[in-house]
Amino acid sequence: MLKILHTSDWQIGKLFGQFDSDDAALLADARFLAVEALAQLAQMEQVDAVLVAGDVFDAQTVADKTIHRLFKALGGYAGPWIMIPGNHDAGLVESVWTRARRLGAVPENVTICLRPEPLILARPAVAILPAPMTQRNTYADLTEWFAGAETPAGLPRIGMAHGSVQGILAEAIDSTNPIAAGRAAQARLDYLALGDWHGARQIDDRTWYSGTPETDRFRANASGCALLVTLDSGGPPRVDVRPTGRYRWQSTAATLRVPGDADGVIATLAGLAAHDVVQLDIDGQIDLDGHRRLLAAIEQARGTARGVLADLGGLRLAPTQEDIDALQADGYVGEVIAELRAAQEDPASGEQDARIARDALALLAGMLDTRAGSGLEPPQPPQPPQPPQSSPSQPPGQGQPA
Repeated sequence: MLKILHTSDWQIGKLFGQFDSDDAALLADARFLAVEALAQLAQMEQVDAVLVAGDVFDAQTVADKTIHRLFKALGGYAGPWIMIPGNHDAGLVESVWTRARRLGAVPENVTICLRPEPLILARPAVAILPAPMTQRNTYADLTEWFAGAETPAGLPRIGMAHGSVQGILAEAIDSTNPIAAGRAAQARLDYLALGDWHGARQIDDRTWYSGTPETDRFRANASGCALLVTLDSGGPPRVDVRPTGRYRWQSTAATLRVPGDADGVIATLAGLAAHDVVQLDIDGQIDLDGHRRLLAAIEQARGTARGVLADLGGLRLAPTQEDIDALQADGYVGEVIAELRAAQEDPASGEQDARIARDALALLAGMLDTRAGSGLEPPQPPQPPQPPQSSPSQPPGQGQPA
């Protein structure tokens, strides 16, 4: 019996620029913690080897300290780690892998397969057929050589590759880094360990994508896990999906039509926990009171969850008469609000002008709301300049400096 842990797409060094710096740093750190969790899982399950099917690093340019930290994170499992380069960390002539070796960062129990040739291990007794990527994008199937590869009789044959199995993606998508469907059967493989897709997925009874061990995007694609693969008696492998991720990424979309619709979104935000990463897309229309409550709920959620991205670009402010009355927006200010309301509702305004009007209305409403809460007077219209007054005892134009 042979037991392996299949993982891929660690994306170490990944930047999360869409989040603020504090959240981005913790999301990046979680990727190291996921590797440590993999090592602990491998040790607990007493696996014979860990296979990492590409994209260990997110880029060739990661810092030296990132390389050192990654390989130190493997320390919880002393058995063999087998790695291949993917498209993000391709095995170029000069690459993150050659730099790691120069730094002396690669432990003795880690094998980095930089050439397409069989790797025969004695302990465990297995033949690994790797298809390392040597450039970011290829249009040839790097697994084609598997079928003709000779390996010792009786040894399990396990392939490792990084790319897209043909026939799985939509027909309109021109996929790079192709892998032929049915490669495992055609090359007499007992198991084909794939990377590139960030979600766990079975392709056939001997071919799986492991997905990334720590979710890094908002797609619902069964990410944040690794695969425990057991080979026994020459039959199809038994594959168990094991959770490894720390954060739960979720996307929420809502269209607001009536004032009560905002309450559901606010309740969702209030229910977030520290391990949530959320993308919020809200459109429709909302009154000023609901808008204030929604913004407050978003800020509160950002203090609880690991990350909250909110896109309110499609949300139109529709202040009610009660909103305006509560703001005491009489006279000039009331006229400005009326003009902004008309501008964002006028089809002739164009999308950009409507967005500017909406943002200006939100800004003005916020200023008025703040002033109302502080007891300050509302803003007054600018006064036109007054001409100088002549003294009654002097004719106009006399007594003025030259």
